[in-house]
Amino acid sequence: MYLASRLRAFAGAAALITASAIAHAQAALPNVVILATGGTIAGAGASAVNSATYSAAKVPVDKLIAGLPELSKVANVRGEQVFQVASESLTNDNLLTLAKRVSALSKQADVDGIVITHGTDTIEETGYFLTLTVHTSKPIIVVGSMRPGTALSADGALNLFDAVNVAASKDAAGKGVLVVMNDEIHTARDVNKTVNIKTEAFKSQWGPLGMIVEGKNYWFRAPVKRHTMQSEFDIDTITALPAVEIVYGYQSVPSTAIDAFAKSGVKAIVHAGTGNGSVADRIVPVLQKVRSDGTIVVRSSRVPDGFVIRNAEQPDDKYDWVVAHDLRPQKARILTMVALTKTNDTKELQRIFWEY
Repeated sequence: MYLASRLRAFAGAAALITASAIAHAQAALPNVVILATGGTIAGAGASAVNSATYSAAKVPVDKLIAGLPELSKVANVRGEQVFQVASESLTNDNLLTLAKRVSALSKQADVDGIVITHGTDTIEETGYFLTLTVHTSKPIIVVGSMRPGTALSADGALNLFDAVNVAASKDAAGKGVLVVMNDEIHTARDVNKTVNIKTEAFKSQWGPLGMIVEGKNYWFRAPVKRHTMQSEFDIDTITALPAVEIVYGYQSVPSTAIDAFAKSGVKAIVHAGTGNGSVADRIVPVLQKVRSDGTIVVRSSRVPDGFVIRNAEQPDDKYDWVVAHDLRPQKARILTMVALTKTNDTKELQRIFWEY
């Protein structure tokens, strides 16, 4: 009887010690918040062989977290469902809502890093917007997947684990907003979706910043363009984004889209030209007229890599146009919207394109 009582007391003490050790270990881990917005990483297909045919934005964030118990080994994780939307349907208002939430969380002492789950179709646009507007040195990671969680060889679970791991890492601090996909760490400023049916869909023209292998970060370079803490833009002061639209250059292109956008009152037009941002001869006077009427013209290229050279192909100084440097048209639109909340001076806008 005495022995049994002693054994029970010993077992109770051991349980208390174990519980205390677990609580201590959890308290020592970084705190990471996952903000969910939908996308393929929250998608589901009809069968395991459906890797490209599925419904996006179906699985809520609590189920994503519950399905990945390994997260508890690297961080104390909690989730918030900000949206449940396929990313091609996100709006400017969605961007503002998300960025303001990220900014608010980044100011909390009990938040060490933030992960945003996102559809891959526009992940680069959201990531770049956060890069420009959120003032924090804490890691902000945007992550998605190319296959839904129901598919064979689904990539979402490992991508999410890697994203949380990077968000929880001190060595990711101060590097701006990052996109983590397919074992690679990219700066959101450089990364673009380059293919729509492979898991290695995201590439940066200037290369990734690093890689994650078995939970360890390996860094090879750092971003040099202005971002986050160094940005002159602040989401806490932005209440609306001006209308900026993209027109596409191609053989026999008419001025129909430019005319319609100008008539609608847009503040800027990004021209996605051929080659070095070339503009068709019949379109040049149309864009000149648009600019003389007060609309900003940004000359970009539809070519995936390279950059647009100012005063090559077109006399940008003469026409008072801005060039997009190495930003693809969709990112040039993001930067133009953000920049126009501060200035509409074309010299200032060009400086911003060089620096960001």
